[in-house]
Amino acid sequence: WSNYIRATVRKEKGLPILVELLRSDSDKVVRAVAIALRNLSIDRRNKDLIGSYAMRDLVSNLPSGQQRPAKNLEEDTVVAILNTIHEIVTDSSENARSLIQAQAIEKLVAINRTSQSARETKAASHVLQTVWSYKELRNTLTKDGWNKSHFQPAVTATPKATKNGKPGYDDTTLPLMEKNQDGYSTIDQRDKDCKYKTDDSLADLTEREPLKNDTNRKHYIRSNRPAVSLVDACDVKPQPVDSWV
Repeated sequence: WSNYIRATVRKEKGLPILVELLRSDSDKVVRAVAIALRNLSIDRRNKDLIGSYAMRDLVSNLPSGQQRPAKNLEEDTVVAILNTIHEIVTDSSENARSLIQAQAIEKLVAINRTSQSARETKAASHVLQTVWSYKELRNTLTKDGWNKSHFQPAVTATPKATKNGKPGYDDTTLPLMEKNQDGYSTIDQRDKDCKYKTDDSLADLTEREPLKNDTNRKHYIRSNRPAVSLVDACDVKPQPVDSWV
């Protein structure tokens, strides 16, 4: 159902509305939208669209190190934005390129080196390391005056451990729900895209089927609406990003 909801939000043209709300002066609104976009970007098509159309609005909310933006966003909100950016640029060099074009590197480096918040520093460091991992972008970064030292952690910190012993990521800004639920751990995108093919997932889907005798459901079904595909096959090449829909 989470895959279905992510696709439906896009089909119903909800992404532009969320991006517009990033310009709100309310700290809580910006934080909620950032968290929502992070969740929605787990869908590959959403990730491409959000990376193309929402990156500048996300970056505009970031502080420049110790200098806070005009909105004076709280630490939790800044961390939520950084985590959203990290999700967007993971497994997408094109989104990382959009991040560079949005003049975000200067802000990220400043946060990484001068922020008084350890959580902000850690989140910014994760983004910088991901951007530097794309070798095809290093030439562009070098021309802009950046080098490898700018993308390294300013302070060596021990990552939060997970149950399986692997490094964890800051998830304190996520909604109040089970942290191990689908989509809330930073794992390889291909694993997330393909996991619905496993036997366990198929078993879960059968358990989630709605009751056929539930007559109330027909009030929410529009017979003239085309069916929405839950997820694309892993080997299907994403369509070019040219619009919100």
